[in-house]
Amino acid sequence: MPASTPTTWDPSQYLRHAGHRARPFIDLLARVPDLPGDPPRIADLGCGPGNVTVLLAERWPTAHITGLDNSPEMLGRAARHAGPTPGGGRLDFAEADAADWAPTQPYDLIFSNALLQWVPGHTDSFPAWVDALAPGGTFAFQVPGNFDSPSHQLMRRIAHSARWKDRLAHTLRHDDAVRTPDAYLTALTDLGCEADVWETTYLHLLQGEDPVLDWVKGTGLRPVLTELGADAEEFVTEYAAALRQAYPPGPHGTVFPFRRIFAVARKGGGA
Repeated sequence: MPASTPTTWDPSQYLRHAGHRARPFIDLLARVPDLPGDPPRIADLGCGPGNVTVLLAERWPTAHITGLDNSPEMLGRAARHAGPTPGGGRLDFAEADAADWAPTQPYDLIFSNALLQWVPGHTDSFPAWVDALAPGGTFAFQVPGNFDSPSHQLMRRIAHSARWKDRLAHTLRHDDAVRTPDAYLTALTDLGCEADVWETTYLHLLQGEDPVLDWVKGTGLRPVLTELGADAEEFVTEYAAALRQAYPPGPHGTVFPFRRIFAVARKGGGA
């Protein structure tokens, strides 16, 4: 994680926008081809609270699916989904950090939704992850591509201001958090995969008071909240005022554009 203090996650806050957050997962899942294994073995890397991991079991009812995350809070929430699945498969969860996760068995699918932006140099792990795929298996991931959006620019600007820079200057990553779509395409095709890479900008229509702040409290703002602890209120007050100007409410709610980058890479050798 980007903060010097391990980031504390709040599953309840994260799930406040569960419907919007699930959309990229569903869109990525729809592009994953049939898997070679019967039953297939699947890893959901960065499973969070497990609410969308269950969608993998709906797509592949007989699969053995393991959700992996390094947050005790998220794994605690995910545990309620563990156990046999209606189609005869199984869903379990385990602690793992994507920064050093090395598969110890073959997988038909390694799936990762909105995680890799937290992992510096994550493309360095792609060779090992692709190598762990069964012939014809798939590595699929999605990452945010909105680090130049007002929500992130304002957060960084305040974090680097005189008031906060001594505590937050090294907390937030930006330019190196994700790579460009063409860089991902090159990295995956260099590994011999048949790769499909694309980007989408979602226009989320959010409701309520300070809805963009409420969104980022569940994700991008977590390192700041963790680092500042009891002192976070002053930062949040300043940040909230800036967000209100950048994302004014409209007649139907507050529009929050969110760009995301997707990749689906199929390993050769399958039927």
